[in-house]
Amino acid sequence: MKLGTCVYQQQTYVCLAAGDTVLLPALDTAFDQPAWRDMLALIDSGIDLQAVRNTLTAAMRVPLADVTLLAPIPRPRKNVMCLGLNYLEHAQETANQIGRTGKAPQYPIVFTKCPTSVIGHETAVPFDPDTCSQLDWEAELGVVLGNGGKKIARENALAHVFGYTVINDLSARDIQLNHKQYFLGKSIDGGCPMGPWIVTADEIADPQALAIACRVNGVTKQASNTRQMIFDVASIIEWLSRGMTLEAGDVIATGTPSGVGFVREPPEYLQPGDVVECEVEGVGVLRNTISA
Repeated sequence: MKLGTCVYQQQTYVCLAAGDTVLLPALDTAFDQPAWRDMLALIDSGIDLQAVRNTLTAAMRVPLADVTLLAPIPRPRKNVMCLGLNYLEHAQETANQIGRTGKAPQYPIVFTKCPTSVIGHETAVPFDPDTCSQLDWEAELGVVLGNGGKKIARENALAHVFGYTVINDLSARDIQLNHKQYFLGKSIDGGCPMGPWIVTADEIADPQALAIACRVNGVTKQASNTRQMIFDVASIIEWLSRGMTLEAGDVIATGTPSGVGFVREPPEYLQPGDVVECEVEGVGVLRNTISA
């Protein structure tokens, strides 16, 4: 099941993808409850989505063209947790750029992006050259937790996943490289496009067997597979939960493969008018334009 958040007739709803239409359960009085108007409330509710699917009606169906898709979780409760250098080739290309020897990190490199950086599919990314002139793309598999916990064992970790989405971990390289840590360069407004959908975990047989790509103006910049992750999804959840309690609705960006712009010769950065597409097999295509 593909779940999203949309605006229809000036109201916000949780929606289900259905080809060139979407289903809005809240249009039926039997389903009009907070869980169908807010994705975090839906995740918290523990509703049996399969049972809901069997009772959806045509009256809930509206054309996709009539709604505006937001990020599936328009405002996460807390920062999006992100993995740095989680693909070996990306670790190597980054190390080469800054004059170091590239090798797989022994422990996960974790940073965060603030909730205000999150935007949705087809939402324009604001370009502010006074703040950042070196905006870079990073296609990533996003993980949304359905059940929290602490000290989650790797072998049980995937049972805690609600679903998967696509994230573009946009990076303000000039800000990022001027500071000791990543937070400012990763948290610019519009710096975390997410969506279009959350694909529920039952639809993804193996999160470590998904093609992942990024295209800029139709030209492929990144092409890899999630099997190339150094720390897989289950290991990431295990590591993150060792010392802190994870919660339902938490969002994790699992790292980007090689092919980012700042390591290219010469470096390439996003400019106003550029169209960026991030794609994860079985999850979807996230598209955003850099605003003028």
